[in-house]
Amino acid sequence: MAFELPSLPYPADSLEKAIDKLTMEIHHGRHHKAYVDNLNAALADQPALQTKTIEQLLREIQTIPEAIRQKVINNGGGHANHTLFWTTMSPNGGGEPTGALAEAINSTFGDFATLKTKIKEAALARFGSGWSWLVLSNGKLEITHTGNQDSPIMQGKTPLFGVDVWEHAYYLRYQNKRADYVEAWWNVVNWKEIGTSFDKAKS
Repeated sequence: MAFELPSLPYPADSLEKAIDKLTMEIHHGRHHKAYVDNLNAALADQPALQTKTIEQLLREIQTIPEAIRQKVINNGGGHANHTLFWTTMSPNGGGEPTGALAEAINSTFGDFATLKTKIKEAALARFGSGWSWLVLSNGKLEITHTGNQDSPIMQGKTPLFGVDVWEHAYYLRYQNKRADYVEAWWNVVNWKEIGTSFDKAKS
């Protein structure tokens, strides 16, 4: 199999400040697993594509055979988005960013509070399922949102973190209160990991 489901980097019940254990188990063990399984199935007859990283597949999405391109967008995007999602959360998360990332946030948005407001606005602006993102685009920070499992990588952007606003990400605890979920999500955001990704992307 070309792609595998990554393990969660923490116990499923350790993000209770924002996300309950059952949601994490279903989200990771069923939803993310399905994206990986479906991606592998789509690439079963494409040995050359199986050797590429998920980032390469998404960056070069227009070169994917048309017959399987949408499957790779949906399931490859789902795999990439969720792999990032798990690592940008932590039981010891929360607080505010530091270092070069904090400086870039302040320079771009004015302050951290404005970043949070704009991330929420993007999350609520996404009708239906999708993601609210902080990305690097042409070396600059940008907030955007995408539908379904579309990845910013397909647009030539580098995602630093994304807030998953598919209902399966929050419905058991928050029901239709997406805004409450997004607000709680900041309690588990892993700024150390995001800051490292930012530094690598800028270097």
